[in-house]
Amino acid sequence: MSHNYLGDSKTAETFGMKLLLTSGGIINSTIHNALVDMLGKPIADSNALCIPTAMYGHPWVGPGVKAWQFISGNSKNPMVDLGWKSVGVLELTALPSIDEDRWLPLVRETDVLLVAGGDALYLYHWMRQSGLADLLPSLDAVYVGMSAGSMVMAPNIGEEFVGWRPPTGGDKILDLVDFAMFPHLDHEMLPDNTLANAEKWAAGISVPGYAIDDQTAIKVTDGAVEVVSEGQWKLFTP
Repeated sequence: MSHNYLGDSKTAETFGMKLLLTSGGIINSTIHNALVDMLGKPIADSNALCIPTAMYGHPWVGPGVKAWQFISGNSKNPMVDLGWKSVGVLELTALPSIDEDRWLPLVRETDVLLVAGGDALYLYHWMRQSGLADLLPSLDAVYVGMSAGSMVMAPNIGEEFVGWRPPTGGDKILDLVDFAMFPHLDHEMLPDNTLANAEKWAAGISVPGYAIDDQTAIKVTDGAVEVVSEGQWKLFTP
């Protein structure tokens, strides 16, 4: 296990949200303990909203059975199935078509947002279209991302991760933290996710880049950035 303090995120300190940016979900006790610490109360006393939106933009994970597995807590990446007091679904693609007073109170009152992986640019697009992107900095909640759900916090994702193309082009995303992420390092199902390819990716971005495996997460609280890991990770600096 390691708890490595790595400095400050200049952008993240400007808002109240706490971020737990994972590659593969709440997959080990170190990441689980970090989540409970950030919540400040037991998971069983905490209300969650899950956001599957990123899945629909990626051909490997949505729509269909994998989206259902995430929402129902039947996936191999623990997020929804941790024993929350309640879990609701917040589908960002639907929000522009309903009145804000039907969903804004839900988001403002939740303890945690559980944001699925998939396509980061698709997720960013719908965060903007729905209005959630503008709301995030003011939320007093824990944001738990998985893969693309974590990557979306960065200034950009790097050309290697561009799949779904936004109408405006480019690889710009939320820019709420001043680092980028390369998830699923050395994953057995993703032969291209090597440390050598992570280094090439890092050379193409203008901010520090973390390559992390599924046993690793990045915790951001009050601007402080900390890696919590039972696995492998590497920080690349420009």
